[in-house]
Amino acid sequence: MTKLCRLLPMAVVTAVIVLSACGRSQRHFDRVLAEVERGIEAGRVDSALNLLDEIDVADLRHDSLRAKYAYLQAQAHLLLDRSMVGDSLIGMAHEYYSGKDRIKDVRSGSLTALHKFWTGDAAGATAMLDSLADLKDVPDSILVEPLRMRVLLGSLQYEGDDNIAPALHLVELETDSLRRAEAKYMLCQSYEYAARYDTALVLLDELIEFARTNNFGDKWFAFEMERAQLLSEAGRHEESDRAIDEIFRKVPDPGNSAATVRHLLRAINRFNRGEHALAIRELDIADSIAASDANNDSYYRTYSDLLHTMADYIAEDRLTMRLTAQNINRRQKHFNRMQASQWESERSALKNEQRSLALKAESKRKTIVILVIILVSLVVTVTLVWMVRQRRRRQLESEERAEALQKMVDDLKSIPDTSAESNETLRRAMLQQLGIVKMVAETPTEQNREMLRRISSIDAEIGDGLVNWQNLYGVIDNLYSGFHSRLKERYGSDLSEKEIQIIVLMVAGFSTKEIAVITSQTTATIYVRKSSIRRKLHLADKEDIVAFLRRDMAC
Repeated sequence: MTKLCRLLPMAVVTAVIVLSACGRSQRHFDRVLAEVERGIEAGRVDSALNLLDEIDVADLRHDSLRAKYAYLQAQAHLLLDRSMVGDSLIGMAHEYYSGKDRIKDVRSGSLTALHKFWTGDAAGATAMLDSLADLKDVPDSILVEPLRMRVLLGSLQYEGDDNIAPALHLVELETDSLRRAEAKYMLCQSYEYAARYDTALVLLDELIEFARTNNFGDKWFAFEMERAQLLSEAGRHEESDRAIDEIFRKVPDPGNSAATVRHLLRAINRFNRGEHALAIRELDIADSIAASDANNDSYYRTYSDLLHTMADYIAEDRLTMRLTAQNINRRQKHFNRMQASQWESERSALKNEQRSLALKAESKRKTIVILVIILVSLVVTVTLVWMVRQRRRRQLESEERAEALQKMVDDLKSIPDTSAESNETLRRAMLQQLGIVKMVAETPTEQNREMLRRISSIDAEIGDGLVNWQNLYGVIDNLYSGFHSRLKERYGSDLSEKEIQIIVLMVAGFSTKEIAVITSQTTATIYVRKSSIRRKLHLADKEDIVAFLRRDMAC
């Protein structure tokens, strides 16, 4: 009973835990989001995003939690270079943080701009980043983030004059040398797109010197090639050719893609100088090199086809649609691939969202199943506790009845009245007492054994046994005409005490199993002792011991 009683509070606690999990408090979500934020800051972005995936945004009832969820999710996608098509909630987060938290206001605004860019609204993204860059009283370390995005988007869209001011501002704010070099390069591109080549060349000279000083060979080569191209754009074709030759003198074999650009740039310079035959020869060399590099051939063709169209016009003094169509078709294929890639990213985002919703639904189903199991366990536990208490109550009632019966027997024994009515009352009380002993022995549980000891030791000690045999012998003598006394007198010298106990219980109608319980022996031992009794009484194996003794002691 004690163990079962312990189960009730344990089951209740378990149910409370499960119920709490079903309706998690907003404080719980706040703790999870705080852990996600720490994970992102520590660089554990994947694990942080996994924690976010376990949260159903519909469960977030407070605007602050929904805003933080959207902000952290978009930030994780950005850091992992994933599609931000699905981060539509980031705009809501930006509205929430506006005027409340300046740092998160700026960062969520930057993330909102990136979401706009991912969904095709490049103009809206640029406008938002411009507004963020114009904010006052914002630390430079925070303001530099939207500026980087603004200048990068400007470069991707080939902006010229419009991108120069933010790029200059970014160069001023960058404190890291590599970051400043990247900002200068984007500023150089902005000057190039604005056709301000002299300024762009000055910046490139600075970048070339930076790469040489810091032993950045790859960057030095890229900057030198960029300078040769700028010289060509500025109309300084001879300088461009000399710059190209000097680069390949220092780096004789930079790879196929670089060699292709070298001959393509030389072809452009020769076209611009009117050297058409030499230009076509350089173009053919570039074509042959590009053809051996399948990875770069498609991209290269977008340039070479245009030059071939120009060469055809120069040679035949007319335009043809063949190469022009090829060039346009190649660009269309490239655009289609980019659009397909974007669609695939959007589908992937939707699939991930559907998978996340399915996992959350499965988690809720499991929670419901667990809740049902807990509730059933509670019902079963309460039922078992009730049954044990009822059983305990009946045992206590039986003990009280046994005590009352024993007291009645003792009282009747002490009265010197030998009337038939008194004897009948005494006999009835003893029969009830013996019946209780038999009832308890039918189910040999530990509680019943303990109850049997209490019933039997009401007025005497019983040692390690279950019954007080002297009391039981007295009951048997009173109920069965002095059977125990006569058995002891007639066969006391032949039978052992254990065998006399078995015979007495057999007379009272106890089964072999009940005798085994009361005498603390196995049923096999009882059978062996019965065989011993028959042998000592000279009886056959199947002969009734009790019937024989009654006949024998009646003589």
